[in-house]
Order: sequence, then C-alpha cells, then structure tokens
Amino acid sequence: MRVDYVYLASASPRRSALLAQIGVPFQLLSVSIDESIASAETPAAYVSRLAEAKADAGRRQSHVSGSAARPVLAADTAVVIDGEILGKPVDCEDAQRMLRLLSGRTHEVLTAVALATASGIAGRVSRSQVTFRAVSAMEAREYWNTGEPRDKAGGYAIQGRGAVFVADLHGSYSGVMGLPLYETAELLRLASVATAT
Repeated sequence: MRVDYVYLASASPRRSALLAQIGVPFQLLSVSIDESIASAETPAAYVSRLAEAKADAGRRQSHVSGSAARPVLAADTAVVIDGEILGKPVDCEDAQRMLRLLSGRTHEVLTAVALATASGIAGRVSRSQVTFRAVSAMEAREYWNTGEPRDKAGGYAIQGRGAVFVADLHGSYSGVMGLPLYETAELLRLASVATAT
C-alpha cells in the first residue's frame, strides 16, 4: 500500500526544501530532544541516535495528536574535525574558532536519516569529505555578520555564502546540506512512500 505523505520531524527549511525537491508530500512536526553528546560516543553513533530519537519523538507526537499513522522522517548532521563534533556556534567567537579549525583542511560531514514506521525505525548515515580553502580572520568575521552561520552545524552553509570556502567535496551535497537524498529515497521506497522518481 502506497503512503500518500510523511511527517518531517524538523524545523530546518533546508530539509523541507530537499524533501520537496524529490516530490515527497509531507507535513511538519516540531520535536525537541536532548542533543547532548554521550560520553565516548562516536560522531556516527551520535548523529544516528539523534535522528532516531527525533523520528521516534515525532511518531509519538503524531499518535498523541490523533493523526493517522504515517511514517516520520528525521535527520541530524554533524561536522567533524580532529574527532571533534562541531555543533551550531554559540556566538561570533565560537563561529570564528570553528572556521579557523576548518580553514585550509578537510573535514567530515555526517548526516543520519531515520524513518519511523509501524514496524520500527530504520536509518542510514551519509559521510562526505569537505575541503576548505584558507579562510582569513576578516572573512570569518564578515561571514558571521551575514547571519548565515548562526544555526548551522560547523558554522557554515554549503548552499549559501559559505560555498565560497569549499574547495572540494567528495560525497553527498544534499547530505552536507542536512538531508542526504539518496539515503532518504532508499528508506522511503522501503516504506512504500512515493517519490518523484
């Protein structure tokens, strides 16, 4: 039986745009979970746990609201360098610290996507390697002043002005944005959710 729409447990406009790009009808759910990193947790385990927790929270929320049972899609992204997970910058100084770490180097972007259905939660992880050119202190300050880095993992947006820092990308562009479309479409097909392809 084909599913006519899914719930997207995310407040990210980028994830909404990417899901719409592959022709998946969806409704938004707002979920809130603890995003603290557990002791000795690897970056892959961290993003997988958070994506699954968001999907599960969305599933429970949709049941409480009396909505019809539909699959719930969720994702989580981490920028990783030297084993450190770079979250969203707390202020200008933190954002500049992140860009100094990334400047002239290659880092990893991990995005986990999870789909909660009546039969459980399935997940996938996308891994991408992103290389930055050298970023000057002035550029880092000016970039912060655009407002773009404030809610972005690692303090930059590859789909925005931050693209000028990216010298090379190996992996999934949509995964770096926050929703890897190959892995997402694979999970949706398994759950009989129609996409545009």
